[in-house]
Formats: sequence, structure tokens, C-alpha cells
Amino acid sequence: MEEKNNVNLAFYRKYRPRFFEDVVGQEHITKTLANQILTGKISHAYLFTGSRGTGKTSVAKIFAKAVNCENNSTGSPCGECETCKRLAKENDINIVEIDAASNNRVDDIRELREKVKFAPIGAKYKVYIIDEVHMLSDSAFNALLKTLEEPPAFVIFILATTEVQKLPATILSRCSRFDFRLLSVENLSKVLFTVFENEGIDAEPEAVKLIATAGEGSVRDTLSIADSINAYAKGHITKEDVLKVLGTTDYELLIDFFDKLIDKDMGGVLELINQIDANGKNLAVFTKDLAKHARDLLVCKTCSSPNEILNLSNETVEKFVKQAERTDDKHLISYLQIFASSEADLRYTLSTRLLLENLAIACIVGDIQKKN
Repeated sequence: MEEKNNVNLAFYRKYRPRFFEDVVGQEHITKTLANQILTGKISHAYLFTGSRGTGKTSVAKIFAKAVNCENNSTGSPCGECETCKRLAKENDINIVEIDAASNNRVDDIRELREKVKFAPIGAKYKVYIIDEVHMLSDSAFNALLKTLEEPPAFVIFILATTEVQKLPATILSRCSRFDFRLLSVENLSKVLFTVFENEGIDAEPEAVKLIATAGEGSVRDTLSIADSINAYAKGHITKEDVLKVLGTTDYELLIDFFDKLIDKDMGGVLELINQIDANGKNLAVFTKDLAKHARDLLVCKTCSSPNEILNLSNETVEKFVKQAERTDDKHLISYLQIFASSEADLRYTLSTRLLLENLAIACIVGDIQKKN
């Protein structure tokens, strides 16, 4: 998956997948596409939908090479034949990438309709990849419709979007749809370990998990974050480096804070806020993290499979579940409402610390009043 020609590339570009086997977390898609190629049952139009950074464009490029590969025995491009080598170049005319965000007018699609009539040169198929296709205007969609329905036999369209709900039903009905999933923390951690090993970067396991969690299911976001943190840490990434660069809160600190809320330990809460403030932590960010933690605990308390919703490491989820067992859902809802409702106040308050202390006291006093 590595592009070895340019060591100065950003991680997300340097480690872009080159074969279906390199794509992480989307086996339900890559296996289906490979089988279609092997059996010759290739559709004329595909729709790739999913969150950013989940591999839509990468898979589209791999597929474009695979359908043209001269020695395709696995469904994935061989990477060795002349066609694969030629298609690997960014400027090959048989793989056409179009950014619908900047080419969304009806005239742009009319121009495309004229170009699809020309046969590929030195390849079986000409593949058009239209990224962010939901950005096309209504008239542009109408212009695309006829071509999408009956394109020349040597043309394949791949439409990629993060907002599939904005596409007309007439477009959806003419495409084979594939939904890309957000990746788990475990899968993202595996990607990071591979990248760090190849780059000779020493990273603590807990630091890797934090980076993977911050990526929120996106490979591209995860690698971009890793790139930034490595620039700061200079090849040796610790848990503290990650927390400092991202400005996020250590889960252990959130757990400690909520333990004190649950125990009605007002003095302990105020002392902890003082300690956090003295350490230079951004209290506005910490307050938002508290709201998210309350939500995460509520998920652990009320859902049978919290791992699938939280997208955190199994070890972290286990700690959250254990803490959620110490209280009930009504208290967690109260904590969530108190901390989440402070977002507007955080923008205008003269003292974030005083606001946070009031919020924490409200949680404890509210619990005491309910108990009485």
C-alpha cells in the first residue's frame, strides 16, 4: 500500500491502498467487486457512499485498474502488467476523476457526455470517477441520467458521495450501491502500527489507541492526525504527546471526575478542577468532553452492544461499562443535559472555571435533592 517514490508525502497519500487486499475494514465491498471482475458480471454504474476517509476513492481507483488488468487472477490488479503500470500514473486518460463540487453545472455534464463516446486507448474500459456527486445541480443530474442509463459498453461510472440522501431516486436506481463503513478503533490501530513500523516511529500502544479514537472511523483523518503528532514528537510518540497536540482529555481523568460526581464528593470535584486548571488544560474543551463522557456512559448503561456505537477500544468500553453500573440512567441523563446545555455559555463566560464548577455542583446538588 505504500508509495515508495516520495518519502515526503503525507501519510494518508503515501499509504493509499493499491490493491483490494490493502483496503482495511471494507471486505464486504472489496470481495464483491473482485468476484464481479472474476465472473465478468461488471455493472456499468456504481455508487460508493459513506463517511469521509473510509476508502471510496481509493477503492474506485483500484477497481478501475482491476477491470483493465491483463493478468487478473484474483480480482485485484496485479500491479506488474503494462496496463497496471500505465494506469498507476495520475494523468492516464482511461481513468477520469471529476470533482463535482467544482464541476457541477449542466454544461460540465454535457461536455462529459460528448467525451464518453471516445473509446479507451490501450485498455478495456474507460472509468469515470465522479467525487462528491451530490454537489451536481438538478439540471446536471438530468443531463447525466441518460448517459448513466445507457453508457457505451466500454465505459464504467463510479459515483462517490458522503451525502447519498441528496441524490435523486432516478440516479440511485441506475447504480449498484456499496455502503462504506466507519472503521473500528482496532482496525485503525492496526493501520497505524503498520505505518509506524514502516516509518521507524516508536509509539506507545495507548498513544496509538488515542490517535485511532480521534480519527472517528476515518483512515484519512487518523493518518493525518498521526502525521501532525509525529511532527511534534519527532519519531517517539507518547500518550502525553497525543493529548497535548489534540487538546483532548485523558479517559482516566474523565472517569476520575465522574467517580467523584457519582460519589457526591463536592470537595474532590473542586480540587480536581483546580488541578486540571493548574496543569493548563483548556476547561472549555474539558467541559465538552464531560458531556460526551456522560453520553458514552448512557450508551453503556442502556445499549446491549455499546462497542458498536462508541467505536472505542474494548478496554476503554469495559471501564465505561463498569462506571455506568455505579449509577442509573436518570442521573446520566441529568449529567448529559447539564454539561451539554453549557455550550452556548462557554462562548461568552468570563470565567470558564467558575462555570465548570457551577455545572459540577449542579450535578451533585441535583442528585442530593432527588435523593431527599
